[in-house]
Amino acid sequence: MTSFSDLPILRFGVVADPQYAARAPHLGMNRHYARSLARLSEAIEVFNGEDLSFVITLGDIIDRDFKSFDDILPIYDSLKHQNFFLLGNHDFSVVADRLADVASRVGLASPYYSFIRQGWRFIVVNGNEVSTFAPPLGHPYREIAAQRLAELRGAGAINAQDWNAMPSDEQFAWLSEQIKDAGAAGERVIVMNHYPVYPPNEHDSWDRERIVRLLTAHDNVAAYLSGHNHAGNFGTLDGCHFLNFKGMVDTETENTFAIVEIWADRIEVRGFGREDSRTLKLC
Repeated sequence: MTSFSDLPILRFGVVADPQYAARAPHLGMNRHYARSLARLSEAIEVFNGEDLSFVITLGDIIDRDFKSFDDILPIYDSLKHQNFFLLGNHDFSVVADRLADVASRVGLASPYYSFIRQGWRFIVVNGNEVSTFAPPLGHPYREIAAQRLAELRGAGAINAQDWNAMPSDEQFAWLSEQIKDAGAAGERVIVMNHYPVYPPNEHDSWDRERIVRLLTAHDNVAAYLSGHNHAGNFGTLDGCHFLNFKGMVDTETENTFAIVEIWADRIEVRGFGREDSRTLKLC
């Protein structure tokens, strides 16, 4: 007989960067945009055979064109579990008059939010908020983004790239309060964002330093999950695990996705295809 302690506290599925578009592959970057419909369907078939609390896609649902959502979003309708999205930079590669519609098109009442499962708080960050591409034309965040990017370029920062971005100061304050509230409630925390922040990489959020300082200052923060860097990455700092999942669009014949299991003393990442399996110890 299986005891309660032999079972994880919860399981959830992870997809990163399907980046679908009805366009020819970019062989130089090994990106197979149109194949992502089949890859995503394969992942959902696996997810549907598992006991999962939810599935989350870590951004870049599409590569470009608002109409691309019409092809890929119906694939998620076959998912038997609760489905969550966060948005990536490519999700805003649409005509200017549709920028304000992207979040609602994927069913998000707010592009950043949190939810609680079994004593764990999952905090979903909108990493595109201050950027040169996501805010509507003329929005003040575009000017702030241009200034921040110029500062980083002047400092020779490796993440001084116009395809990166960061949350606003207001959202960062919200993130901090969410972590504090979770601590007061006795909840462990996993933060999820499209943009990685550690180990240092050219794909990192423009405010990577303040995010890392915040997460590592709170013992209840267990992990930070991201996409964006399609090669994947991993590091642990002061007890917080930073896991960057590999991009689904970079798979011509093989897939990449994961099932994450949370146990009392560890997080088990069960990788499929190109995604690595890992055991992350909980402090």
